[in-house]
Amino acid sequence: MWYVTTDPFLADCRARLAFDLLSNTWNAVVLWALRDGPLRPVELRERIGGISSKVLTETLRRLQFNGLVDRHPEPGAPPRVTYELTSLGRTLLAPIDAFGAWAFEHGDEVMAAQEAARPSGPEE
Repeated sequence: MWYVTTDPFLADCRARLAFDLLSNTWNAVVLWALRDGPLRPVELRERIGGISSKVLTETLRRLQFNGLVDRHPEPGAPPRVTYELTSLGRTLLAPIDAFGAWAFEHGDEVMAAQEAARPSGPEE
């Protein structure tokens, strides 16, 4: 029997779906990069930096599959494509911004904890 639960740890929970969407670093980065309007893949790569063409293509397909971005082929030669946020995709901008604000405020603490947890070197 299919049902929806409010328990965030169960696979069929909608909260888990949302966490899964944002758990991929590139999903949030691409969504944020598209916040000001449609862009071509080459423009996205320039804006984002550090993302390969292959990973960008995979990310755009995943976001399109989930209804968060639309793909718009443009006529002409060579053929061009632009991507833009859907209305649904725009609803994730506020949560992404909130995560970014949290990271700005607490990022140093997280990095300090990571540094403290690293082994200091070979044991003697």
